[in-house]
Amino acid sequence: MKKKQKNWAKDMALQRISRLFELAEHEFRFCPERSHRYVRLARRIGMRYRVHLPGELKMLICKHCHAYLVQGATARTRLQDKNIITTCLTCGEQMRRPFTRR
Repeated sequence: MKKKQKNWAKDMALQRISRLFELAEHEFRFCPERSHRYVRLARRIGMRYRVHLPGELKMLICKHCHAYLVQGATARTRLQDKNIITTCLTCGEQMRRPFTRR
């Protein structure tokens, strides 16, 4: 595949991923399982085209069960020392990220 075609495919993959996350956010109120499916599709597109998910979108996915995380419904976030701890209420696993003040 030519370089120009690769860049076009990666750009298209990023657009599809962002659109799937928009749909997941919209559909979560009506059908949470559908929003989980949209997130799984976005991950598969990213793996297929070797595209990294943007950081703000990556935080919306459980690293263990790959569920769509919504604060209060499928996720709980707590601050502990210098970490942000997000607990997935679907599988019960915890994800820790460093917390730095700007």
